[in-house]
Amino acid sequence: MTLGDDSLLTPQRCVIAGLGNPGKEYARTRHNAGFNVVDRLAEKHGLKFNKMMNKALVAIGAIDGAKVILVKPQTFMNESGSAVAPILKYYKVDPIALMVVYDDLDLPVAQLRLRKSGGSGGHNGMKSLIARVGHEEFPRLRVGIGRPPGRMDPVDYVLEPFTKGDLELMDGTYTRAIEAIERWLKDVGRIEYVMNSVNATTSD
Repeated sequence: MTLGDDSLLTPQRCVIAGLGNPGKEYARTRHNAGFNVVDRLAEKHGLKFNKMMNKALVAIGAIDGAKVILVKPQTFMNESGSAVAPILKYYKVDPIALMVVYDDLDLPVAQLRLRKSGGSGGHNGMKSLIARVGHEEFPRLRVGIGRPPGRMDPVDYVLEPFTKGDLELMDGTYTRAIEAIERWLKDVGRIEYVMNSVNATTSD
């Protein structure tokens, strides 16, 4: 599928982009938490990542009546923006109708943090996306993966699989992340309401 396919063009769609690295060798790594969330969201609602659009796998359909495009960039993490930004432009998606889901080293394992805008926090995928979109004014759901132990390089840490214990914690976190996205889709213009719910039991 190319960006020239007008059959699905509609300004009412929301884009949910999960960030990660393509390839089986990265599938279970911490850096692919964003992919894991959108994969499970798609599975729950019977959507299939069966189209290639620009540089991303996409699943197009509806979630509880909301028209959605789920996006998984097939670039590597630091080029995520080159996959997502053209899709946003083509579908004329308003910034408030984009949700980006990604891993965050600065949050404890299994903690979620929803924000309506903000910087990259040093995350290479978000750096790329902000640069290509041209601003920071779009929602994002950060999925905590914790800090690396000791003096371990963060680059090595994010590219390692979750430990068995962390994986068990993340299973429930992915479920909560999906629920947060579903609530957001019901009232995209009132993200503060969803933030209060998602962030209620955590602190910065």
